Amino acid sequence: MIDSYYSQVAEEIVSKLKSGKILDLGTGPGYLPIEIVKRAPSIKVNGIDLTPKFVEIARANAVKAGLADKLHFEVGNAAKLRFEDYSYDMVVSTGMLHSLKDPVKVIKECYRVLKPGGETWIYDPAKVVSGLSEIEVRKWKASLTPWERFLYKVFILFQPITCIEHYYTREEATKMISLTEFKDYLIEGEGEEIKIKLKK
Repeated sequence: MIDSYYSQVAEEIVSKLKSGKILDLGTGPGYLPIEIVKRAPSIKVNGIDLTPKFVEIARANAVKAGLADKLHFEVGNAAKLRFEDYSYDMVVSTGMLHSLKDPVKVIKECYRVLKPGGETWIYDPAKVVSGLSEIEVRKWKASLTPWERFLYKVFILFQPITCIEHYYTREEATKMISLTEFKDYLIEGEGEEIKIKLKK
C-alpha cells in the first residue's frame, strides 16, 4: 500500500543519513518526510510542491503525526529553488522526474543546494499502487480524505494531458546527468522503475 512504499523509501534514506537536513522535491501530501522523521527524529525535512493544496494537506498531515516542529512545507518550484547554496545534506524526489519539462535544470538546482559530500536520490516514478490487489487499492482510496480523493481522480483523469509521460532509459539518464555538475552517480533500474543516486 501507499504507506508501505514510503516506509521502504524512508528506511533506505535513514540507513544513509541519521541527522541533518533533507529537501523533498514534489512532496505532495508529505508522506515521505513524515516517514523519514518517524525513523530519524534528528533529521529536519523541508518539502516543496507546486500545488498549494498539497502543501496544505502536507502541513495538516505533519500536525496529525505530531511532527510539525521537524517538518516544513511550502509552495516551490524545483527548477528555481529559493534556498542558498550548500543548504542540505540530501535532496530526494519520488515520482517527479518523468513529469519535468527541464529535468537538467532541476538536477543542477539539487547540486547547488547540496553540501559537499551530500547526495540527491531520485525515485521515478513512484508506483505506489501498482501490483496491489483490488481490495488493497480500495482500502487505500478509502483512507484518503474527500479532498485527497478528488485530487487523485483529477490526477488520474488528466494525467495524459498535464504530465509529460516519459520514462528514462539508463542511456538517457546518463546523458542528462552529464549536463550537470554531478560526476559521481549510480543508476538502478530503467524506465518505469528507475532510481538515480548522485553524490556531490
